[in-house]
Amino acid sequence: MHAFSHLSVMVHEQAKKYGSREVMMYKDFGGTEWKSCSWSEFSDTVKTVSNALLNLGVKPQENIGIFSQNCVQYLMCDYGAWGVRVVTIPFYATSSEQQIQFMINDARVRILFVGEQEQYDKARRVFSHCPSMERIIVFDGQVRIAEHDANAMYFSDFLKLGGGHPRQSEVDNMYAQACDEDIANILYTSGTTGDSKGVILTHGQYNHALTANHHCVPLTENDRVLNFLPFAHIFEKAWAVLCLCEGASLIVNTYPQEVQKSMRETHPTSMCAVPRFWEKVYSGVLEKIEKSNPVQRKVFKNALAVGRKHNIEYLSRGKRPPVALHFEYEMINKTIFSLVRKELGLTHPNIFPTAGAAIAPKVEEFVHSIGLNMLAGYGLTESMATVSCNHLGKPYSIGSVGYPIDSIKVKISEEGEVLLKGPTITPGYYNREDQTKASFDEEGYFRTGDSGYMKGGELFLKERIKDLFKTSNGKYIAPQMIETTLLVDKYIDQIAVIADMRQFVSALIIPEYSLLEEYAREHGIAFGSREDLCADERIRKMMMERIDTLQQQLTHYEQVKRFTLLPNHFTMERGELTNTLKLKRRVVAENYKKEIDRMYE
Repeated sequence: MHAFSHLSVMVHEQAKKYGSREVMMYKDFGGTEWKSCSWSEFSDTVKTVSNALLNLGVKPQENIGIFSQNCVQYLMCDYGAWGVRVVTIPFYATSSEQQIQFMINDARVRILFVGEQEQYDKARRVFSHCPSMERIIVFDGQVRIAEHDANAMYFSDFLKLGGGHPRQSEVDNMYAQACDEDIANILYTSGTTGDSKGVILTHGQYNHALTANHHCVPLTENDRVLNFLPFAHIFEKAWAVLCLCEGASLIVNTYPQEVQKSMRETHPTSMCAVPRFWEKVYSGVLEKIEKSNPVQRKVFKNALAVGRKHNIEYLSRGKRPPVALHFEYEMINKTIFSLVRKELGLTHPNIFPTAGAAIAPKVEEFVHSIGLNMLAGYGLTESMATVSCNHLGKPYSIGSVGYPIDSIKVKISEEGEVLLKGPTITPGYYNREDQTKASFDEEGYFRTGDSGYMKGGELFLKERIKDLFKTSNGKYIAPQMIETTLLVDKYIDQIAVIADMRQFVSALIIPEYSLLEEYAREHGIAFGSREDLCADERIRKMMMERIDTLQQQLTHYEQVKRFTLLPNHFTMERGELTNTLKLKRRVVAENYKKEIDRMYE
């Protein structure tokens, strides 16, 4: 059995092994040049953070907050805090003032680390409404701290408090006292149905999850891993911890909109992603193919057919491809597919864990067909990320979320709900005894809220139980499934399916406007605004035809009968999206009541 060091000392143990070897690539806030950090440098700064925290009077198991985009300072604070048994609470960089005020007060945070100007300004505005707050520590040295703000300091000045490691003997004692029962993080869930809840994550959960993932996720010290999902998301947070424990190096992407640029500049071998990322890749590649000449289109479609046959019909089912097919695939892989991967920046791809939402079968097949090892998986904040995932080299089914990892028990209730039990499951919600109790059944299984089933050892998900809609005709509709089906269309950027207690299914759609405007110009459709495009019958007819083509696989009562095109995106600011970009359906229904009612007139 593989044994990892306790996270309080893991960085320092790895530094003894790797020394001057690179552990991270990163850019400064607003910077353009990639910089490098070695294991020894990382270890030294982590010790400095631990010493500085002690000099600020932070006590074991006290909560500190981190409100920032991904950056190296974020990781230094995590590991520095764990070194002195302090709990870190990550806030999404896009959180509103109301959200951070709630979390600061709920967890009684005294010290809050912030990233850039936006986060500092929000933290300063809520400061007087948070009785526990004493300090704001700013990562970005370019932030303008208010003239009379005596409670804020730059991270560089914070590090001076621990310079030379004046209290390292006390820190060493903390290492010795650290245990599995210590809380490592409190992660506030996105709250699609109400107030956020702080999920308690212990070092013991991390230890069991790291060991289980080590046995099924083929990461090595030779991997270069791009981090672009927020470190506040359990998927990226736990994944980054696993990468460091395996000795891999991280490429820290600070701005999500730059992810594809970062991929082409740094050539990662691996990264975790949500399905929406691969949907964009799929749409982008198909868009280029559609614009190529007929011969090129035919060649690429044939290549995809060969890739699908080789990788899906044979390898995914554990069967050896025929020799002729294998040679044909190898030739295509070294020419056509290698060019596609190079365009993405994935010249030496290893594995690409993908979770967070349902993966459209077309997208999953495409990624596998072009020679990328997508490891579809399923997890929750409450389960320390991974519940199940595909295992490289082991048969898998398109549409499944893989095999449950070691140590976790999966049970399907009589109602079809996926229930979980094991050492990676949270002990509960912070300050929420009633909700903790309600989240477990009488046998101690955690209620996930997802319905699913097991087949051939693999877990298949159906829908969120709470998200099921019932039409006025008594038919049950799974909106996420319909949305996943339609989101593969290149002209659809966001979609919200409407059906609850209605006669039929409708949808609110935000188009991919850059492509829609290009379509309008090519077809002589004049427009002066997005509203003009939304109202144009020729645009609506084109969109309906594309929707009808995609939803042929759906039953008649699941198909979208009417839709409304919206000029503006769903946003977190209006409460329509969670921090993980999941739809808050109740809020969407309220905000667009007039548009929805009009579709049913």
